[in-house]
Amino acid sequence: MPVRIDEPPWWYGETPGQHPAGALGVVAGGLSPLGALYGWVARRRYAGVAPYRSRLPVICIGNLTAGGTGKTPLALHLCGRLRARGLRPAVLTRGYGGRLAGPHWVAKEDGAEAVGDEPLLLAQAAPTLVARDRAAGARAIEGAAAADVIVMDDGLQNPQLAKDLTLAVVDGTRGLGNGRVMPAGPLRAPLTFQLGLVGAVVINERAPGAGDVVAASLRARFGGPILRCATVADGDTGWLRGQRVVAWAGIGAPQRFFTLLRSLGADLAETAAFGDHQRLGESDAQRLLALARRHGAALVSTAKDLARLKGTAGALGELSAGTRALPITLHFAEADAERLASLIHHAIR
Repeated sequence: MPVRIDEPPWWYGETPGQHPAGALGVVAGGLSPLGALYGWVARRRYAGVAPYRSRLPVICIGNLTAGGTGKTPLALHLCGRLRARGLRPAVLTRGYGGRLAGPHWVAKEDGAEAVGDEPLLLAQAAPTLVARDRAAGARAIEGAAAADVIVMDDGLQNPQLAKDLTLAVVDGTRGLGNGRVMPAGPLRAPLTFQLGLVGAVVINERAPGAGDVVAASLRARFGGPILRCATVADGDTGWLRGQRVVAWAGIGAPQRFFTLLRSLGADLAETAAFGDHQRLGESDAQRLLALARRHGAALVSTAKDLARLKGTAGALGELSAGTRALPITLHFAEADAERLASLIHHAIR
């Protein structure tokens, strides 16, 4: 199994909430004082800011832990729901990995090096503004007069902007890991503090029912709504059945992507996991192309990974042209879809 180079092994046990034993547990325990300091800074940061209240309703999507949980698919899902209600959403994002501080509206000519990879995907669903200063970003969206609701991407721990609804996305397989704050564990701040900022939790499952353990753990700590959804392929996937593939991904949970490919009938000759948001080099591209040739396999990745290759040349350009993205979406069961609709209705009202 590929090893994530940006995620310490002591963050997660074999089951959600399990504390790693042995040497890994000792490392996590030794880092706990740093985690306590990190958590204290996060709380102080929130306490010392008077948030800007936008005249537009703000729906915020974030996560309780570092790494990917499915925030971007949920943001895309919400934009679709809002448009179906006749609303005009605009996405406000930090633009992680990009060089522009903003406020900057994402344009067709922008690349990931300027705005980050996720804004390029979000801009396909709604006008998207990159702004490190979220209050300034909200004012810019208000001034554009082209939106009537703000979808704030990755803003749970950001105190600059008041939110009307905050959704925290949790990985239904890995949960909250060892329950410690970074760097001792994956939590971005103490759990009790973070849950106090949240209006509802969305558990993103690998398959329906796969998040039972995580859901039970959260229900013991959180009294608000807990919704569940599953990550599913979007559109026709018949081309994957029996297809020999080399799958590569630089996302928060690449194993979830590889598992999805297997469930769709793909024959994974090899997998390559890179760090979340990692930009590949020429040597990485050459290695992946060589693997595909050796196995006589098709290259498959995520839309987010291909966004980072936009405008590249050489081996990276060849990798971009030769890799097929598997589009994904989120599926909510009817009851949870109705609960989400109710939360959105109250937020925008």
